[in-house]
Amino acid sequence: MSINSIITIGREFGSGGKEVGAKLAEKFGIKLYDKELLTVAAKESGICEEIFETHDEKPTNSFLYSLVMDTYSMGYSGSTYSDMPINHKVFLAQFDAIKKIANEGPCVMVGRCADYALENYDNVVSVFIHADLDARIKRIARTFDLTDAKAKDMISKTDKKRSSYYNYFTNKRWADVQSYEASFSTSALGIDGVVQAIADYVQLKETIEKPIL
Repeated sequence: MSINSIITIGREFGSGGKEVGAKLAEKFGIKLYDKELLTVAAKESGICEEIFETHDEKPTNSFLYSLVMDTYSMGYSGSTYSDMPINHKVFLAQFDAIKKIANEGPCVMVGRCADYALENYDNVVSVFIHADLDARIKRIARTFDLTDAKAKDMISKTDKKRSSYYNYFTNKRWADVQSYEASFSTSALGIDGVVQAIADYVQLKETIEKPIL
């Protein structure tokens, strides 16, 4: 079963978004990029991978964001790039890595504003995975061997970080239905059900001829 699409996955913490991504990649025989995005960005930029992990999906301040985006829009090279703070370099390297990976062919990318980085690509399918809070608490408590209270706190803090990061670095709102093509609940459909729903959606989209505007 082959596709031509790049699937980007936004996800609530504990919703099973990474597992959905892994099963989609296996189903279509394509690569999955989650933390692997950081490895590619580190390799391409020459920046230590641990630095990317330190800044992974964590919010920055609006002043830093404006500086980064100004530099990104104008291009960067030579001394301009060399003089950048490490935060700037990490942001630019990760976005460049996402685009480089996308240019290599179909794949699944989890998180890290991949949908925004690839918003001008015609073959991108952006989805958001969510689940009921109780289900997420049980999943996180089981995965990390935590009490329900600690699992709930971990979910709240992680979602807040992801939301802040996404809202700073994109022109959209994290978890907002209008920010993605489609949204799926693993509470309603289960992991395998969501995988099948996304697979059906991708295949249907690829068969529909785009209208001439």
